Amino acid sequence: MSASHLNSVEKRAALSLASVFAFRMLGLFMLMPVLAIYGQDLSGFSPLWIGLAIGAYGLTQALLQIPMGWLSDRFGRKRIIIAGLIIFTLGSVIAALAESMYMLTLGRALQGMGAIASALLALAADLSRDEQRPKVMAVIGMSIGMSFAIAMLLGPMVAASFGVSGIFWLTAALALVGMAIVVWLVPSAVNRAPKGETSVTLADVGKLIRHPDLARLDLGVLFLHLTLTTIFVSLPPQLIKDGLPAAQHWQLYIPVFILSFVLMVPMMIVAVAKQKEKTLFLVAILMLTASMLGLVIGASSVYMIALCMVLYFIAFNFLEATMPALVSRQSPANQKGSAMGVFSSSQFIGAFLGGILGGFVAQRGTPEMVFAAAALVGLIWFVIAVKMRVPPRSKIISLLSAVGSEQDAQRLAAQLVELPGVLEATVVCDENRSYLKVDEKKFDLQAAQELVASA
Repeated sequence: MSASHLNSVEKRAALSLASVFAFRMLGLFMLMPVLAIYGQDLSGFSPLWIGLAIGAYGLTQALLQIPMGWLSDRFGRKRIIIAGLIIFTLGSVIAALAESMYMLTLGRALQGMGAIASALLALAADLSRDEQRPKVMAVIGMSIGMSFAIAMLLGPMVAASFGVSGIFWLTAALALVGMAIVVWLVPSAVNRAPKGETSVTLADVGKLIRHPDLARLDLGVLFLHLTLTTIFVSLPPQLIKDGLPAAQHWQLYIPVFILSFVLMVPMMIVAVAKQKEKTLFLVAILMLTASMLGLVIGASSVYMIALCMVLYFIAFNFLEATMPALVSRQSPANQKGSAMGVFSSSQFIGAFLGGILGGFVAQRGTPEMVFAAAALVGLIWFVIAVKMRVPPRSKIISLLSAVGSEQDAQRLAAQLVELPGVLEATVVCDENRSYLKVDEKKFDLQAAQELVASA
């Protein structure tokens, strides 16, 4: 298999995990443009409770990403993902049945407790090689972006016909579809780190938080999603002010998302093929900042907003795909789930803080001031990211390995990881293949082949 192309496992993992992300996020995004309008029928309605209902999800997500990632390291990715989707479905049902803002907020908080993003990203990392991981993450990032665009179109339609409860019932149904995908379509893999690195403690999590390079990436995703939510506090009202009715906003969003993804692909190819990851990472942050400064200057023109949004989402999609891959390479072999938990928590904290920042500035100033505040965040991020180090890629060895059950896969992975030079071993049950992350200076290929043959 060529190192420049996704193999069958990576393709299947990318598409299936992206589908889980998309189905889960679609219902959540559909709520954004309609809750403040259709939520007025619920008892206890007020702007404060609207904010709490929206923020409750992000808050519980931020609090539980690290524990859920840690649990996925200990008990397996798929088990934790299914458990999270069950909790998410229960929260959706409670919100759908709610007759008050208080019960709806409780349902939203329970939805957030199904915090599976870290486990999903860690599973994507388990099932992909270092050099192909950005492509897998790009597919996942694209699915999230497209679900956002589709949600902007479907949200008002569903709410107009079935109210806010209709959106939550649809969300619950999509979560059930996500569970089916995890069980039957997502590849099964057993991942092992070297002996002595097989358990993750709270002290280990503390080290992950303090790790200089991981901390830069965690701050980066915080800043990235802070700018996103900050911008969308003022962008929809500004589009209406510029003459684009709310019902037609999808006509801007969908072309912007599609064009930005197409234009992001060459950046990704150059970053991987030419090993220019840090250079293009910094370029993307500058593009992000320039787009927000462009909004400061041209917010009165729909065409200028569209141009700035294309530039913004080229950078956003590139960074959204690149950062999880870098986190997985920086983190210890057995702690990817925990590292992704810290990373995902930072993402949701950023979204929560972005809403606060955008609302605070918008209430006291103009939309241009909101965009300027987001641009300032981008400049701060660039200064922090300049010192970022990109870890070298390790060598990935692929070996045919017939295993009859998950127990056999567990045993083989444990044996492989004991070999000298093996940094990480992943046995993909569905494909009868093992992937080894190795230090070429210490690794003995013949010994690995003999072990796999004997197993």
